[in-house]
Amino acid sequence: MSAGSPASTPKGERRRQALVEAAARLLVEGGFDAVRHRAVAERAGLPLASTTYYFRDLDDLVAAAAEHHGRGELARGWAQLAELTAGRRDVDGVVEIVLDQLLGPATERDAEAVVLRYERLVATGRRPHLRPLMSELSADLHELLLETLARCGIPADHERVNRLVALVDGSVVNALIEVHPDPRGAARRMLHSALAEGL
Repeated sequence: MSAGSPASTPKGERRRQALVEAAARLLVEGGFDAVRHRAVAERAGLPLASTTYYFRDLDDLVAAAAEHHGRGELARGWAQLAELTAGRRDVDGVVEIVLDQLLGPATERDAEAVVLRYERLVATGRRPHLRPLMSELSADLHELLLETLARCGIPADHERVNRLVALVDGSVVNALIEVHPDPRGAARRMLHSALAEGL
C-alpha cells in the first residue's frame, strides 16, 4: 500500500478491511455473483461510494475478497496442523484431516457449503485476473497437504498430493449431481480407498 493511497491511514485501512471481509462473506454465501458494490457496502455498513474509493473496480474488490478468504482457509489449515502431534495415524483419521483441509470443516449444511466452494473454483476459469492468485493459493494448499501427510506418517510427494486432490475433486463433482448429494461422504470413501491402497 503506497503512502497517500486511500487506505494508507488507520481509518482507511479499517474501512478497506471491513469491505474486504464483507465481500469475502458474500463470496462464501453466494459465489462471485453475490459480490456487488451495493451489497458489499451494505454488509460492511459503509457508504456505497466507499467501494469505488478503496478499490479500482469490481474485479479488484472480488480479488481482494477471494484472497482474504483463501488466506483465511490456509491459516486455519496451518493452525490445525500445528495442533497435530507427529506420528502414524489410522487411515480414517488421516482422511478426515485431509478432507478438512480440502473441503473445510464438516457442517450441517455440508452439501451446500461444498457446492459454493466448487462454484467459486469453477467460476475462476472465467475470471482471468484471478488465475495467478488461485494458482498461488493452490500451491500453498498443496504444501499444507504435504506437511499434513508427513505429520501423519504418510509418505507423499507433490505428484501424490496432486492425485489425491484430483480424486477428491472428481468424487465431489460426481456426487453433486445426485438427487441427495453427499459430496463429503463420496470423497471420504474414495480417499479412504486411495490411502489404504497406497495411491
